[in-house]
Amino acid sequence: METTTATVGGIVLALFGSALLLWCAAEVRLRHLVRRRGVPAVATVVVEAHAHGELDSAPLLSFSAMASVGGPGAGRCAEAVLTRPRGHTPLRRPVRFSPGTAVRISYDPRRPSRVVLAAAETGRVALTDLLWSSLGVGSLAAGACLLAVVGTV
Repeated sequence: METTTATVGGIVLALFGSALLLWCAAEVRLRHLVRRRGVPAVATVVVEAHAHGELDSAPLLSFSAMASVGGPGAGRCAEAVLTRPRGHTPLRRPVRFSPGTAVRISYDPRRPSRVVLAAAETGRVALTDLLWSSLGVGSLAAGACLLAVVGTV
């Protein structure tokens, strides 16, 4: 492999791995904070309006968000929210998320469209997070190895 190709490949892999690890850490932190400090609620899985929406593994959820007391949304009435939960990435949508099903969630009172599934509803999220993190670590390590080999030549 040429030195230039190895250098560019190493930089691309290292940048990709770093970005993926940062994204994974930010997403896990956000989901953890919303589960811990968010408002618990029950949402209903709704029927998709478009055919391509059915291909998305995250279900479309509808729920009523209450206005926060003394916060930025104080004085507002409850609002209907239609959104998808964060952090739900199986290849196929599980049967338990069929339209009309009630699902426990937590949402951010400042941004009600920021929703996560309750811990009991998530299934194998930790395994998925581990998979994405290991992909990031592997890419970062491969990039660092390529750059180290180029540096010794």
